[in-house]
Amino acid sequence: MTVRKVSLRVVALLALVWSGAGAAQDATRSSAPRCTDPGFDAAIPDIVLQRVGRGFEDPVFVTGDRRGGLLVVEQSGLVRRLDPEQGVPGDVFLDIRDRVIAGGERGLLGLALHPRFLRDGRLYVNYTHRGDGLTTRVSEFVMTAAGSANLDSERVLLSFSQPYGNHNGGMVLFGPDGDLYVGTGDGGAGNDPRNNGQRLDTLLGKILRIRVSDPSADEPYEVPPGNPFIERSKARPEIYAYGLRNPWRFSIDWVTGRLYAGDVGQNAREEIDVVRKGGNYGWRIMEGTICTPGVEPDCERSGLEPPILDYDHTQGYSVTGGYVYRGTSIPALCGVYLYADFGSGRLWGLRYDGERVTRQRLLENTGLRIASFGEDDAGELYVVDYRGRIYRIAPKAQSSGS
Repeated sequence: MTVRKVSLRVVALLALVWSGAGAAQDATRSSAPRCTDPGFDAAIPDIVLQRVGRGFEDPVFVTGDRRGGLLVVEQSGLVRRLDPEQGVPGDVFLDIRDRVIAGGERGLLGLALHPRFLRDGRLYVNYTHRGDGLTTRVSEFVMTAAGSANLDSERVLLSFSQPYGNHNGGMVLFGPDGDLYVGTGDGGAGNDPRNNGQRLDTLLGKILRIRVSDPSADEPYEVPPGNPFIERSKARPEIYAYGLRNPWRFSIDWVTGRLYAGDVGQNAREEIDVVRKGGNYGWRIMEGTICTPGVEPDCERSGLEPPILDYDHTQGYSVTGGYVYRGTSIPALCGVYLYADFGSGRLWGLRYDGERVTRQRLLENTGLRIASFGEDDAGELYVVDYRGRIYRIAPKAQSSGS
């Protein structure tokens, strides 16, 4: 496979195609209408799941396409459009199945559109590369005038080996600061045998923050000057936070700026973290709020950031981090963080005031394999069922199609 840069001329032509006549900038979450937060002590309302898509194969993520539709990521390496009014897979947006090794916790795992996507057509993916050994790639592609990704435009930002086939992370997300956040697992196996979560000389077991460069730059990314370990000897400067086992899904609340992550546990606890710059979230010293069984029976907790919430394996066994609701369809849900468990199908909501969880409740026992949540351009939230369906979070009165 050949990977090469896209010429400035091509980028300029794509800018004309994707921006539309007279368009000055992308519609972003910062400019979308927002709900009015009822407060940290407000009750969490009932919801229903309204099916808006079916017929996908092993979907793992959904996001808005900046034009009012949705993009659905399939683990095999395919991204398809979805019009919620039509309800079935639409045109192909990206097809890198020949570059992806899929199965288990590997595959095409994440997708993020550049903040200026409508102008320059740049998008970013996180996938397990089909090659010698197991390698995670975070790559940039550029759209064609026909509305699909130019496969020859791939520019690899990050490439690093995975010692085992599980805990591959997968999330990529642009924050309100314009930087790209990347979630990486600890490298897999059990008990983090290489202690990658606590090591600062590896990208594994971390949330990374990088600044994507202009296509004309010599290097594909820069390290933001505010990253916490730039000056530390032998530490990887891309690291934003560490001590994570597998932060499969995370999101940033566009109102408060808080980064919420669901970190998948091992044999005892699942956890929700509010991730802060430079924070150590404990793995493999701790699993949730307890010392890791069989690894650190009498652990030292000083200097570790505790989760804002954790739960044991009677409630589920693989947490799926979600989003803080900022849409307008369910006013009483405003400010509620939604999360779920892939194993049990339970879906919860919580309110967090910056210091503690003030409200928390089980909203649905869905029976679904909730692989991910997603957010559209208006801040409405979706649930991805790994069995092939996409659901919109809706107020309980709208039960049609649920």
